[in-house]
Amino acid sequence: MRAAIVTAALLLAWSAGRAAQSALETLNVTAEQVPVERVLDGTIEAVSRGTVSAQTAGRVAEVLYDVNDFVPADAVIIRLHATEQRASLEQAQAALKEATEREAEAQTRYARILGLYRDQAASKSQLDAATAERDAAVARLAAARAALDAAREGVSYTEIRAPYAGVVTERHVEVGESVRPGTPLMSGLSLQYLRVAVDLPQSVVESVRRLRKAAVYVDGKRIPAENVTIFPQAAPQSNTFRARIDLPENAADLYPGMLVKVGFVVGETSQLLIPTSALVERGEITAVYALDDEDRVTLRQVRLGNRIDDRVTVLAGLIEGDRIALDPIAATLRVREQRLEAAK
Repeated sequence: MRAAIVTAALLLAWSAGRAAQSALETLNVTAEQVPVERVLDGTIEAVSRGTVSAQTAGRVAEVLYDVNDFVPADAVIIRLHATEQRASLEQAQAALKEATEREAEAQTRYARILGLYRDQAASKSQLDAATAERDAAVARLAAARAALDAAREGVSYTEIRAPYAGVVTERHVEVGESVRPGTPLMSGLSLQYLRVAVDLPQSVVESVRRLRKAAVYVDGKRIPAENVTIFPQAAPQSNTFRARIDLPENAADLYPGMLVKVGFVVGETSQLLIPTSALVERGEITAVYALDDEDRVTLRQVRLGNRIDDRVTVLAGLIEGDRIALDPIAATLRVREQRLEAAK
């Protein structure tokens, strides 16, 4: 009875192995033309960063955000006491009212004198005087309107708003402090658009300028550059050219000041490429399941290069023409079957 059970188990294992063997999908490793990259260190920086300064004089009434706070675009970040500005606004409104009334009177007088002049009941000098009075009243009205606009603008300057959405990096004033035009109030930066600054050796500048392709490598991720900008002149002391690599909008887990690796495409070369889904991680070892001429599966350690989308270059461990398993799980079943057969 026990022998029958063992026989049945072996038959089941053999059947499972045959099923795994028939389902095992393989790939013949071939060489392809892939980009050659020169990897350099770069520093992430914010595209939009700056300091908001006061545009009018006054005392700080409120500071609504602090360091590390996120600020929506156009949000009020600081308020100033607006006593003087509102007084100027009221004066401008009163002046506009007076100028409007005087302009209406001047228009009425001009129309009356013009009618009399046409009826030859008023002299040319009287008409000229009425015309000058009307024109002066119109000019005073325009000046009063401009003064009112300026006064309104002055009141609006007492509410300092964020020019874009971002994070506060520094606060320069406290409540109660007096400020004047040009006084720094608050500094911040936007995390929406980031770029990487890199110093390029002059030996690769022409290749980078011609190809304009790059990628940023951080924490095992490859982020293609949106755009590559190279400054037109070298730094006098280092003889390097500054390059800026624009990152995709709202790039995750990246912050200004971080050090990253940047790969600049400088040419092409022939390298082996395999799918990342075929890789097997065993502790610190990276390997693939390779098949020999008799379809026997063995685990083979490989040394990898750069990732290109869902594939990766192989620097060592495989040669062109080798066959690898695309499904590591199915390949593991095949290895178990081989061990069972060897134990018979």
